[in-house]
Amino acid sequence: MFNKFPLDCFENSKEKLADLLTETRSNIEKLIGMSNKTYEILVIPYQVETDKVNSFFTPIAHTNSVCNSDRSRKAFEECLPLLTEFFTSLSQDKRIYGAFNEIYKNEYDSLTSSRRKLLNDALRDFRLEGVDLGESQKKEIKRINLRLSELSNAFSQNVLNDTDKYELIIEDHEDVREMPDKDLEASKVIGDKIKYRFTLQSPSYLAYMKYGNNRNLREKLYRAYNTRAPENGKIITEILNLRRDKARLLGFENYAELSLSRKSAESVSQILSFLRNIAKRCKGYAEKECQELKKLAALDGIEYFESYDLMYYSEKVKNRLFAFDENYYRAYFSCNSVVKGLFSILNILFGITYSCIDGPVWHEDVNIYELRKNNILIGMLYMDLHARKGKRDGAWMHEWITHHRNIRGEIVYPAAFIVANFPGVEKEIPSLLRHNDVVTLFHEMGHAIHHLCSKVDEIFISGINGVEWDAVEFPSQFLENFAYSEEVLANFAYHYKDNKSLPSDKLQLLEKIKNFNIGLNLLRQIEFSIFDILLHQGQYNEEEVQKLLGDVRHEVAIIKPPAYVRFQNAFSHIFAGGYAAGYYSYKWAERMSADAFILFKEKGLLEPDMGEKFYNSILVKGGSSTMLDLFREFAGRDADEIALLKLNGLN
Repeated sequence: MFNKFPLDCFENSKEKLADLLTETRSNIEKLIGMSNKTYEILVIPYQVETDKVNSFFTPIAHTNSVCNSDRSRKAFEECLPLLTEFFTSLSQDKRIYGAFNEIYKNEYDSLTSSRRKLLNDALRDFRLEGVDLGESQKKEIKRINLRLSELSNAFSQNVLNDTDKYELIIEDHEDVREMPDKDLEASKVIGDKIKYRFTLQSPSYLAYMKYGNNRNLREKLYRAYNTRAPENGKIITEILNLRRDKARLLGFENYAELSLSRKSAESVSQILSFLRNIAKRCKGYAEKECQELKKLAALDGIEYFESYDLMYYSEKVKNRLFAFDENYYRAYFSCNSVVKGLFSILNILFGITYSCIDGPVWHEDVNIYELRKNNILIGMLYMDLHARKGKRDGAWMHEWITHHRNIRGEIVYPAAFIVANFPGVEKEIPSLLRHNDVVTLFHEMGHAIHHLCSKVDEIFISGINGVEWDAVEFPSQFLENFAYSEEVLANFAYHYKDNKSLPSDKLQLLEKIKNFNIGLNLLRQIEFSIFDILLHQGQYNEEEVQKLLGDVRHEVAIIKPPAYVRFQNAFSHIFAGGYAAGYYSYKWAERMSADAFILFKEKGLLEPDMGEKFYNSILVKGGSSTMLDLFREFAGRDADEIALLKLNGLN
């Protein structure tokens, strides 16, 4: 019923991929050679053929990011050129483009709206890969695509290597005296003398930055984190040059314009206006928040407040203003309980049920879940939630199999991965999550159900496929908002020792502090977004990239980091992910996610009728229509931008 995860995916992977590509090319040649080219006869099997390649390679790429090793790197790096050349060649094949164009002209009026969108998207993508260019220009784009894929992999690998190799060893217990017991236990190294080890992996790094009372050691850890992968500075320069060259070959002035041609935003000026308007709205809030932090730091004799003081004093101010103790809450958010609770919310909202199933997995931490609705199969979800060496930092959802019908008309059920870097199990203590981790898990589950719940029968517009990149965060941001509500959290916030419920006043406090330091947090996201857009409008070398980031910080930031910080060298979203000239998408999509969530609050937060409406209007439709149209179907109107400000307490 489902594809089993191939634990042997690295075994002769290059040879297997080469054979698969030969077979796929042959099958596509047969499709092109047919005299009667119709949508049913050509477009549907073409999707299936290309998806076979993606489905083969995804486990290799995925395992390389979650269990990185010499073997995984070798397999990934050997397969990458073959894969890049294959898809670039297809996208530049005038015969395939011509066949799609012919079908568009002959059948467009008789096709469903979703099939029309698929054709429009496909023809656009052919043009954006240079199908109309001369042979020498096509070869140049092919060269650029291959080099970009190599550089993206190198960028990511450099960040992972530096994250894994760094350790800060602390011998004096006085330097960890404010550390919560769970974090202290996780960092403890038993030997002749007890020592404490902190790394750059998220749970460990965040623990010391929030609770490490030795400012010099905080700065040391912060410096290590923010100077990772210095070799990526030169990689960034080459990536930017190649992206610019590709954009110009395709007739665009810069890469930002090329990127926006696949998104819902109309122009760079529209995006910058949107971002700067939010920055203007929240700057006053951020200045007040910063003053609170500086006042508290001054009591410790700190005259010049620095970035490595931010998390530490934020926790202290939060505790002083709200009597908020993050460690207190962690005891009520054991990872297993949160996962079960999240599934219970999916059941209340959308009627989704789950069961844990057996199957091959890449690591013992991984669980597999089968999802159903009305006892009808939806798809399969892998969850890999704990931090470890060899695992890329952060949290993400990665699609593997997309819901569709194969050429025999049979349903192929989808599969996806949710990956995070939450604290692990320590001795007899289970994995205990910070509330931010709970929010992260809700966010990634929003992506997962967006992909898994699709009922669209065609791969190119099913699940998250075909969704505009600056709208793909809508369902994830929407679902993460539920993780602050007392009504939601009461379903699963139980103490891991005695199973007692988290008291109501403590639950309510989580919603109250949702917008704590919202000004500073929003300005940081806007800083990244403006930097990303401006970066992809011009031409910059390594030093100029740093200067541009400094200029953006001068425009929007309240707290300026030390001069040694090279944040961009680990900005994987735009240099090793899909967010180049698209990081603004988080705020852009929030217009819809905030509006939808407020509608739920008005009707009843866990109102099943509203959940069913969202399920049928948004989740099952995938990329079969624009997200703006799907939102109109759900809400009966366009999204209200004021909702974003309202939900963030800025109206």
